[in-house]
Amino acid sequence: MANKNNTERIIALEKKHMMQTYTRPAVIIDHGNGCYVFDKSGKKYIDLVGGIATCTLGHGNKEFAEAVKGQIAKITSPSNLYHSEQQALLAEKLSNISGLDRCFFSNSGTESVEAAIKLARKHTGKSEIIAMKHGFHGRTFGSLAATWKEKIKAPFGPMLPGFVHVDYNDIKAVEKAISKQTAAVIVEPIQGESGVIVPSGRYLNQLRETCDKHGILLVLDEIQTACGRTGKFFAYQHACIKPNIVAVAKGLANGLPIGVTIATEKVAKSFGKGDHGSTFGGNPVSCSAANFTIDEIISKKLMKNAALMGDYLIKKLKEIDSASIKEVRGKGLMVGMELNGNGEKIVNKCLEKGLLVNLASEKVLRFLPPLTITKGIIDDSIIILREVIENED
Repeated sequence: MANKNNTERIIALEKKHMMQTYTRPAVIIDHGNGCYVFDKSGKKYIDLVGGIATCTLGHGNKEFAEAVKGQIAKITSPSNLYHSEQQALLAEKLSNISGLDRCFFSNSGTESVEAAIKLARKHTGKSEIIAMKHGFHGRTFGSLAATWKEKIKAPFGPMLPGFVHVDYNDIKAVEKAISKQTAAVIVEPIQGESGVIVPSGRYLNQLRETCDKHGILLVLDEIQTACGRTGKFFAYQHACIKPNIVAVAKGLANGLPIGVTIATEKVAKSFGKGDHGSTFGGNPVSCSAANFTIDEIISKKLMKNAALMGDYLIKKLKEIDSASIKEVRGKGLMVGMELNGNGEKIVNKCLEKGLLVNLASEKVLRFLPPLTITKGIIDDSIIILREVIENED
């Protein structure tokens, strides 16, 4: 009873003192361990949300905590007026892994996209950017203008001008939209918020070829797909291409806030002193977290695990025989199950039974677990999900 009363008290405080921008169930996540989280009453949940693709190494990783704790004890935020060892080491790692050259650090995905937009316009001297229908890039004004969904843009107009939206996975639509003022094409290798939409195999290659043909930049939004989630560190590496600019965030620091915009030397040098900045961007704590996370992804072979466990998860989801299911799709541990109806009831029932699942685009159950997930945890998840779906049929 005490725990229940405490939960109710905390939720009441939130409702009274916080802007109500999120729809939340009456659950307070208190702590976690690996692919599990626990609420204030001690109830255990399998976490297939993973902080929306942020908890790459899972929850409660003691070595991660020690690495971050060590940096906190040294210094937290000396500001970007001075050089930073952790920042430099992280920039080197990301440049080497990405095949690109220079980094700009920020604190979030939307900020990394904002930097990409500014850099593309500055480098080309042009203002138009081609984005994709059903794409999502963030909620600040530049990234919001690049986002497709009118519902989340309408109350905040007018939008930043210069954005043209075309059909995803349609190279002819991109070619048709190119004008003399086109600076760049911005695209997600896999559309996340719209329901884990995976394009055809050569789509990214075609985009690269088209951008090269017309002398425009290819900007990839890898906020959700990077950091090993699809089976390679960057999703574009499946296509063996390189973008001019890539935006990264979410899973880079295992749940701590960080964003980074990485670019080729030719493009990156267009940013000069004072062209962009961030007070907290690249702070030593988040950078130490990211350095540790990258080292773990590589040393623990988590990209391989993401590929194998992703295939296994897709296989097990497809084995659920239900008229409620329209399609299962994904790559690595970025997986979606599209339903024939609204999935809110299924998400809520799963929560009651101890399984955290995310709903994207109203009808798609989205699975973004830590890259450390095992077959056993997937099997336990499928038991709950199958029971919930069958009871809804």
